Amino acid sequence: MNQEEKAQISKNRIIKAATLEFSIRNYDTASLNNICNESDISKGLIYHYFGNKEELYLSCVKACFKKITEFLSEEIYDFSDFQSGMKQYLARRFLFFRTHIQEGHLFLYAVLQPPQSLQQPILKLKEDFDAQCLFYYKTALSSVTLREGVTEQLALEYFVLFQELFNGYFQRYAGANLNAEALMKEHEAQLSNVLQLMLYGIAKEEKNDHVIV
Repeated sequence: MNQEEKAQISKNRIIKAATLEFSIRNYDTASLNNICNESDISKGLIYHYFGNKEELYLSCVKACFKKITEFLSEEIYDFSDFQSGMKQYLARRFLFFRTHIQEGHLFLYAVLQPPQSLQQPILKLKEDFDAQCLFYYKTALSSVTLREGVTEQLALEYFVLFQELFNGYFQRYAGANLNAEALMKEHEAQLSNVLQLMLYGIAKEEKNDHVIV
């Protein structure tokens, strides 16, 4: 084993331990001392590979986004029908959160309750995940007949806006000391419901039988 391979093993070990710490305590309350004590890793080794707590946190977030993106891409989705295709995609997402608890918690904290000073770097790290979501939505949208005047580009822009508003809505719950797993389940369940409302609306269209002359 060469030095590069040994270094990567050390980095992966640190990221694994730090992911656990950040998923339990979030960024502000997480401690490098806890990482060292719980995982028998020296602080000197952490500083050797990661300059500070901020760099280590962003490395964990980057690894988290990479893992969920790869996990979602392993599934073959059937988007011939919008509802069934998006249901399959959202089920795959929820499966990731159920089977990757630490990464799931870190994902939610990073998206819904990011450290103020790291909001822009986190958004940058999240670009591949966002692009993947948009690709799946665009693919599913191809099975839908859009209303007159609604272009595909407009529908995609609306989806992006919807995501931002939806996550903004959930940010108030992220800081309310709720159980991270409960928040995760609620987030994914509501995401499915609101996506349907966004596509099909909430009011039944009524025909006007009156003729204006």
